[in-house]
Amino acid sequence: MTRIAMLGFALALLALAAGPAKADEQPKSVVAMASQTASAWSPVDFNFVAQANLGAPFQIASGRIAEKKATNANIRDYAHLMVVSHKPVVDALDAILQRERVTAPPNTLLQGAYDASLKADRAATFDRDYVEGQLDYQKGNAALFRYEIQNGIDPDLKEFAQHTLPKIEDHLQRALNLAKSAEIARASSQ
Repeated sequence: MTRIAMLGFALALLALAAGPAKADEQPKSVVAMASQTASAWSPVDFNFVAQANLGAPFQIASGRIAEKKATNANIRDYAHLMVVSHKPVVDALDAILQRERVTAPPNTLLQGAYDASLKADRAATFDRDYVEGQLDYQKGNAALFRYEIQNGIDPDLKEFAQHTLPKIEDHLQRALNLAKSAEIARASSQ
């Protein structure tokens, strides 16, 4: 498993460790809400928010690194797409969190993971690791959003997931195309 894929797995575990949320008059962090017993959101909705809230900032941060480090222009273009297309996702989710009076955990939770994963890769393996990580991430992210659409309770979160899923599916298809072109390039150089 690549370091990027392991980071995605770690994000999923972190989100699953969170429990149901309680919304009251004081804003709470998503992490602090895990200890509450009453729930304004279903466990499905809470898990969705926790994972989406960490995933989109990771896509922006890792995309910025890949814009600089990738040796392949198509991968740099894809990374740029990840940066610009995830900013509106972060803003949309933040708007929901503000309406629900919930504050997101700080993005600094993952800063060490960014440093340990993407920044450590050598140029020779960076492109492969980034694309493989994107494949794993986009597949998991699509499943997460589909699950929220099918099983979530909160109408705002379900609408957000329905609006965002086509973008995720497009990103997955682009990552698959990058992986195929990388396989072709490797085969022709051997």
